Order: sequence, then structure tokens, then C-alpha cells
Amino acid sequence: MPPFLLRILLASILVLPAFADEAAKPQQPPYETRAEHDRSGIGVFYLGREIAHVMGHQAADWLERPEREEEERTDLLIDALKFRDGEVVADIGCGSGFISRKIAKKIGSGTVEGVDIQPEMLALLAKRMAMFRITNVKGVLGTTTDPQLPPASCDTMIMVDVYHEFDKPYEMMRSMISELKPGGRIVFVEFRKEDPAVPIKELHKMSLDQVRKEMAVQPELEFVESIETLPRQHIIIFKKK
Repeated sequence: MPPFLLRILLASILVLPAFADEAAKPQQPPYETRAEHDRSGIGVFYLGREIAHVMGHQAADWLERPEREEEERTDLLIDALKFRDGEVVADIGCGSGFISRKIAKKIGSGTVEGVDIQPEMLALLAKRMAMFRITNVKGVLGTTTDPQLPPASCDTMIMVDVYHEFDKPYEMMRSMISELKPGGRIVFVEFRKEDPAVPIKELHKMSLDQVRKEMAVQPELEFVESIETLPRQHIIIFKKK
């Protein structure tokens, strides 16, 4: 073979894998900013959905309201997810720990990683866990793009009325997937947008179709099921392939 043809062949062998790697990477959908938008939103749209404002720590009492258990039937949520002894569960956007402490009672020797981006919420979390004498919940200060958990460390990641507030949902999901064990599950609990009777602002609801649309761009995730036993919310489960 002539030397110049050999050089071309070798160059193509080196270049083709790089092209293949680039093609295999998930493609991030663009964010769109609009001047006219809902007052409950930040004016940024992702795959057709406007992102809602984050609930500040000043409203933490709403998370602990006495009627929440009856309204949302969080007991049914916990039962539906069938947590196992020894699980590592990340409660993303844990707030004051209303859900974290319910999970903590179901996982025995396991750990709940209570992740929030607001230090004030984590202070409330610590106070609540001490009040209830719960020792297997740990507060973790995350960012808007990363829960800041070790790679492949979690069996379950759960977001209760949280995902719709992520201002960087694509980047956050990329980080969460990397911190989830193979075969682990990601759980979305979101108020049903399909039901106009649910008394929540529209931007703080999500439809099953919208959640599935947004997870379709994450190739490592596989839809498992949507559980519809709660009075107001979807329980939407994906697993890591």
C-alpha cells in the first residue's frame, strides 16, 4: 500500500471513534427565554414548559402544614414505593424533611440524603430530625445543577413537588443519573396538570406526558410506571439502565 494511503487509513481509524463518541452523547434541548410569561415562572422554558419559581425557605411552614397528610396522602406514597432495609435514598429538594423522616422509618439501616440548595432549609431539616430523634437523615447542600452526592451511590432518588422548579433541569438530571446506581430508580411526585380541580398554581403542576417528554432526552433512563393512587399527584418512576 502506498505510504500516503496508509496515512489516510490510520487517520480515519483515529477520527471515527471520536465521531462515534460525540454522536453517542445525549443532546441537550435548548432553553428558551420569553419576556411575556406567567408570574409564577422565571420566564425560561424547557421543552415547552415554563420553569416555576423555587419556593423559598420563608414558606417552609407550608411544607409542615397539619392538613398535608390528608391532602396528599403521603402514607400511600411511602407504601407505594416499597423501600427496602439498607437503601440509600436521596430526597432531592428535601426542604424541612417532611418526606425524609417518613422514608427514614422505612429503610432501617439505610440512609436518607436530604439535599437542598438553601442552607436555611437544611438547618430546618437538622432541627426536625433532632426533634423526632431520627439519626439516619443527613443534610447535603446541593447546587441547581448537582445534588453533590458521590457517583453511583443512591438506590432511589425522589423529588416531591420539586422537579418543576429546577432552573437547569437537563443539567440536574445528568448529575442525578451519574449519582444513581445502575438499576436504581428516580421518582417524580408531581401535582396532576391534567386535573383542573387540583388547587395548585398551573406552573407547579406537571402532566405525565410532559415528564416523560423531558426524560426521553436522558438515554440512561427507562420509564417503569406511573402510580395513580394519590388524590392529587402522579408518582412517576424511571430506572437507570
